Amino acid sequence: QVQLVESGGGLVQAGGSLRLSCAASGRTFSMSTIGWFRQAPGKDREFVAAISWSGGKTYYADSVKGRFTISKDNARNTVYLQMNSLKPEDTAIYVCATTYYSGSYYRTYDYEYWGQGTQVTVSS
Repeated sequence: QVQLVESGGGLVQAGGSLRLSCAASGRTFSMSTIGWFRQAPGKDREFVAAISWSGGKTYYADSVKGRFTISKDNARNTVYLQMNSLKPEDTAIYVCATTYYSGSYYRTYDYEYWGQGTQVTVSS
């Protein structure tokens, strides 16, 4: 199993930046993909970005492309989500997840293990 712990959320003004971290522990050597999802009040959980653990290939939702960057530090077993030019509509709980299987990456059911999430609030 893998345990995931997110950090780095907070309150920021529109146009500002935050960097989220997702620290993995446990059976990390078998991870295939790590993804970030977000869920705003009253809305479904939506895909934000993902990265393959071995090759580093990245994927982004259209809504964050050009503003968010996902990266990884294999030595620290940590994935980062750098969020720039934040907008009020980016306000949500951000959660990271991982899977041992390769293939699809943008659906919640593609992932087996989830963190607890970190709150991001962007004020206008």
